[in-house]
Amino acid sequence: MAERRAAHERLSTGALARWTRACATHPWRVIASWVGIFAVLIALVGTIGGELRDEFSIPGSETQKATDLIEAEFGSEQGGVLNLVFAAPEGERLDTPERRAAIEEAVTRLEAPEFKPSEGKAGVVSVGDPFDEATFAENGRIAYAEAQFDKVIYDKDREAVVAVQEAVRDTVEPAGVTVEYNGDAEFPPIEQGTSELLGLLAAIVILLVVFRTLVAMFIPIVLAIVALAAAFLLLFIFAGFTDINTITPILVSMIGLGVGIDYSLFIVTRFRQALHDGLSPQDAAAEAGATAGRAVLFAGATVAIAVSGLAVIGLDFVTKLGMGSALGVLTTVLIANSLLLAVLSLLGHKVDRLKVPFLREGDDSEQARDRTLVARWGRFVTANAKVVFSVVMLLVIVLASTSAFVRLGAADQGTQPTEQTARRAYDLLAEGFGPGFNGPVPIVVDVNDDPAAPQKVYDGVRALDGVAFVGEPQLNEEGTVGIVFVTPTSSPQDEETDDLVDALRTEVVPAATAGGNAAAYVSGQTAAFKDIGDQILDRMPLFLLYIIGVTFLVLAMAFRSVVISAKAAVTTILSAFVGFGVLGLIVQQGHLLGLTGLDTTGPIETFVPPIGFAILFGLSMDYEVFLMSRIREEHVHGLRTRAAVEHGMAAIGRVVVAAALIMGTVFAAFILGSDRVSKEFGILLAVAILTDALLVRLTLVPSLLTLLGERSWYMPRWLDRVLPRLTIESPHDDDPRATAPPERPLETAGHV
Repeated sequence: MAERRAAHERLSTGALARWTRACATHPWRVIASWVGIFAVLIALVGTIGGELRDEFSIPGSETQKATDLIEAEFGSEQGGVLNLVFAAPEGERLDTPERRAAIEEAVTRLEAPEFKPSEGKAGVVSVGDPFDEATFAENGRIAYAEAQFDKVIYDKDREAVVAVQEAVRDTVEPAGVTVEYNGDAEFPPIEQGTSELLGLLAAIVILLVVFRTLVAMFIPIVLAIVALAAAFLLLFIFAGFTDINTITPILVSMIGLGVGIDYSLFIVTRFRQALHDGLSPQDAAAEAGATAGRAVLFAGATVAIAVSGLAVIGLDFVTKLGMGSALGVLTTVLIANSLLLAVLSLLGHKVDRLKVPFLREGDDSEQARDRTLVARWGRFVTANAKVVFSVVMLLVIVLASTSAFVRLGAADQGTQPTEQTARRAYDLLAEGFGPGFNGPVPIVVDVNDDPAAPQKVYDGVRALDGVAFVGEPQLNEEGTVGIVFVTPTSSPQDEETDDLVDALRTEVVPAATAGGNAAAYVSGQTAAFKDIGDQILDRMPLFLLYIIGVTFLVLAMAFRSVVISAKAAVTTILSAFVGFGVLGLIVQQGHLLGLTGLDTTGPIETFVPPIGFAILFGLSMDYEVFLMSRIREEHVHGLRTRAAVEHGMAAIGRVVVAAALIMGTVFAAFILGSDRVSKEFGILLAVAILTDALLVRLTLVPSLLTLLGERSWYMPRWLDRVLPRLTIESPHDDDPRATAPPERPLETAGHV
């Protein structure tokens, strides 16, 4: 009874506490409201929702200027292209009578009405001759033909492309001809489901170990699925108003599942602790929302701050990728602080039903938490703070230093898994026509009363090293714009191709346009990614200043300590660099590459670092907030720093470990996907999150706080007066802050 009275005396107060109490007191109203919200979202998707499409723009760049010129002057030729790549068996030729007849029959078949454009349906308008001198390889084994569609191909046109592929394959395979496909009309459909399922299965196992009851385990899983469903509905509603890239759903799933399970894990844990401390189900749900839910709100806000910083970079598709990936965080925060509390209030003590038979019954009381492995680890870290801090800091710095070798660029189709037809077509074209054939570099020339400019560009390119072939200038009908296609001797992702693009821009183009009004722009895949990289590097200082600066101020307002804020920023940056370094070691240098399903190394896409950093900064702050809010709560209520660290780790450390393992496993599951970019994000986020939670938050930070002692809470008086107060720990009627700051002699560092 005494414990029950003490628990009631420390119930939270304030606006959030009133909201969480309303959700816990009127659970059916909350559930009915969310059913109505989902009904509205589904209706909106059906009426104004759109489809996903890949649209990239790089404002002010050479690539964008070239693209705009091509679209304006060669618009009729801007439909999707499907390369039909034919190959005979090793050591044989394609131009035998039987094989040639089969290939020509396949090309002729595509002229049938069923493959032509029709109302609302994409179709083939022309097909090249695979036996032309330019499209038939010297070895006689490989040839290709371009099938030109009438419009750019998106997901809805996928069936038309597949129909063409099946018709060609059925025609040529009986003659012993292999056919593969690539080009902008061939892109693998988004494969989702397997990675998410594996992540959920791993989360179920971890949650069973943490909660030891099936009911408690299912709650975070169900909430994550519900929140993810809401995020996808919002995503497709937004797609009706703006272009959303096709990689976005993978990021939504990855982030949404991770935070959905993690956030609900913290709230459910606090709910069970409150129940075991003697509170009623309604009081326990309200208190869980007012305490852990407050930390969830704050953590979600840090993600929003980090992702909003992507807008500083000035690349629309990067901003939208980040904003889309944050949808799962938004829906999770809203549902966790309303629907989850209502469900917990209704479940009450049933949350502990269906205990796992082979696991010992869990005990969330304070006495039991002090005996856990994490609690013992916390006491070990604080007792050996100097050694632990030195060893872990050295390890983290060494791992982070590997990021210095990361090379950003454009990984081409030659790095994709061999299961994809585009990869096999890439390999065949590289074998037959050289590695640079897969990434031609177009130079777009705006004549501007200098008709000799395209020819000057052509002549200048011919004198360069690293050029396998350069085509004669192709002019539009008016002769006002020309295109010179340059085929490098190296593949699109090679550094030699980067060097060639630089030479074209700094040597050939200036020389060809000197003394006249003509303008020339070097474009293509390699040039585009160089332009993206240049803009990201130019804006990176401002991007980092925004994210780190705003987060520093928010944490300073919440924890009233510049030391805590600075420590959070520095350690998060270290965790991010560890992730980037390990990612480079795997996908760029090839260490353990086979475990990812890839067989070829390549650079890391230039847009991965800023998006990855923004997401990591937000998510790693989650663990900072969850752990430090509990430590500060203990400190505010009377404990000195070392004791507060030990109590905080005992109370929340096990949940942080479980949450990190769940999120890391969910991210790692996406390494098994077929898309290289999703693999990169999976590796980066999994490594960085596990490093941040296990090495940094639960080891490095506690040792640092112990060494600093009460100096950990240092705040300049002038800044304390200027900054508004933002509390993460919920206020209580008996809160000592309502009177005077405690002397904190109640428990000292000797409390173990």
